[in-house]
Formats: sequence, structure tokens, C-alpha cells
Amino acid sequence: MAEQALALPPLPDQKTKGWEFTDISALDFDAYEATEAVPVIAGGAGATVLDLAEAADSHPDLVGTLGTLVPSDDPFVARNEAGSRNGVLIHVPAGVTLSEPIQIEVPVGTAGAAINWRTLIVLEEGAEAEVWEHWSSPDDEVDAVLNSVVELAVGQAATLRYVNTQDISEKSWIFATQRAEVERDGRLDWAALGFGSARGKVRMETKLAGPGSEARVTGGYAGGAGQHLDFDTLQEHAAPNTNSDLAFRGVLAAGATAVWRGMIKVDPGAQQTDAFQESRNLLLSPEAHADAIPGLEILADDVRCTHAAAIAQVDKDQLFYLTSRGLDDETAKALIIEGFLESLVERLAEGPVRDSISEALETRLAEIL
Repeated sequence: MAEQALALPPLPDQKTKGWEFTDISALDFDAYEATEAVPVIAGGAGATVLDLAEAADSHPDLVGTLGTLVPSDDPFVARNEAGSRNGVLIHVPAGVTLSEPIQIEVPVGTAGAAINWRTLIVLEEGAEAEVWEHWSSPDDEVDAVLNSVVELAVGQAATLRYVNTQDISEKSWIFATQRAEVERDGRLDWAALGFGSARGKVRMETKLAGPGSEARVTGGYAGGAGQHLDFDTLQEHAAPNTNSDLAFRGVLAAGATAVWRGMIKVDPGAQQTDAFQESRNLLLSPEAHADAIPGLEILADDVRCTHAAAIAQVDKDQLFYLTSRGLDDETAKALIIEGFLESLVERLAEGPVRDSISEALETRLAEIL
């Protein structure tokens, strides 16, 4: 084990590119004991849904996809692979449309635990599925580490709706390395919510690998006192005639900080790319802080790529308008925040996902206000 530990790449520090705003020097991985999560999984009729350890024996061809979409030399991926093979495989055969979403609940409930969780979702040509994955803790006193790797393989003309939410303990660390690859004419609709954790980083990368592929990524987070939330996103256009649309919204209470760093990358030959990204943060107090860092790397000349970022406090004029019409300060502020987040919810298709995310946002806002 010691030799294996010595072979692992070092953890990043604030001199490492992309980590300038997130300090993890207090993290001691060795102080946490590798522990397997016991997930609760529902749904999946028409699909193969298996524990990764079981799938390694029964479906080695599918498990062979594991690790091909994420960089194995990444320090967090390497630690995940060096730990237990705890995770789930979801495979939807060609032409199959799932009538109900697959739901995965991953508990982070043991103090001192290091959970190395893997999710592998593979949709074959023409398949359609919806997967909800939630990471949670029973309370905010659990000091643990969640180190997750998620790989989404969307085949030709397939459609995947993936919802990933986390509400783990605000004393825990979170590291998530998530990468999707979308083939010709495929579609990915990816929604993410971040409420819990004390510190860490969530990386969400989408590669549009085939012509005509598209991705829509929607993210929201709400931080309370002492929390630092970090999201790093990439939209990579690797084929012509591809489309991506990314929008993040953050709400931060007093004592909370957040950073979003987004990159649109257009590879050589990826002509007629259409890409957009935006990040907007609402600070509920002068003691809250956010950094928004959009970026473009364009190596093709027939493209349309735009980005936007904004950080603001609750509008005093709006607050005055509402209170002058009989609302108290607390109710008026809540309405302004709900309006700010409404544009995020409206990006989601009407149905259970939209209702669930709207309810989760409402509950979280009640906690931090």
C-alpha cells in the first residue's frame, strides 16, 4: 500500500492551474479510511443496472469503458482507481427508451470515511434514458471525503438526461471528476445542484465528439457560512455542427465563497460550432464572495461562441419596491432570490425533474436565509 501511495500523483495546491481559488492544504487523505458506500437504486426496467464489482464478471466488455473518458493520471481519478471499485454500471441497449428514471442514492454518512464512488452510464445508438443521482449525508456533522468519478457515454442519436445533486455534510470534502462524451446526433441534458460540503471541487466536462451532437448543462448552488463551492466546467467541441449551452446560478449567504471557472474549447475542424456559457451569482451579504472566470479556446474560424458572467447583491430598488407594498424584508428578499433562480429552473423540461429541482432549491434557500 505504501508503494502504491508513493506512485500516486501529488494533490494540487494553489499554484496548480485551476486551483488558485481553492485551498485543500488541510486535506489529509490518509486520515480517512476507504469505505464502500451502500447505494439505494430504483428503476431501470429495460436497462442493465449492476454493481461495478458484479458487472466486472458478467459484463467485462461494458466495464472496459470504465476509465476511458477521464484522465487516469489525474490525482483524484488515480486515488479513486487505487481505492475500492465501489459504484454502479448503467447500460441502455440500442433503441431502448426507458419509461421511468433510474434513481441512485449514495450515502456519505460515516465520519472518517473516504468513499471512492464510480458511475458509468452507457447509452447505445438511439437509446433514451433519464438518471437521477444524489449524494447526501444524514446531518452536517459527518467529516468524510467523497471522491467521485462519473463517465457518461452517449451513443449515436441517443438522449441522456442526467441529474446529479449533492447535499453532503458541510464538514465533508467533495471531489468529483465528471466527463461526458456525446456521439453523432446525440443529446445530453445535464443538471447539477451543489448544496453541501465544506470544500473541494466538482469538474464537469462535456465532449461533443460527433457531428450534430448537442449538450445542455444547467447548474445551481447555494452556500452557507463557512462553505466554499468550486465548479470547473468544460465544453469541448471536437466535431463540426455541434451545439452547447451552459448556465450556472449561485446564491451565497454571509461567510460563503464560490468559484466557477468555465472553458469553451473548439478543436481544429469543428466548424459551425455554436456555444454559450454564463455564470451569475447573487450575494446575500457583503461577507459573501464569488469568482466567475469564463474562457474561450477557439481553433476553428466558422464558429459562434459567447460567454457572460455577473456577480451582484440583492437589488435595493427591488427590495424597496416590494417592502413599500406591504411585504416584510425577509419575504421580499426571498421573492427576489426565487426570481433569480427561476430562469435556471425554466431551462429544464416540465416534469418530475423540474419539480424536484425547484423544490430542492426552495428547501435549501430556507436553510441559508
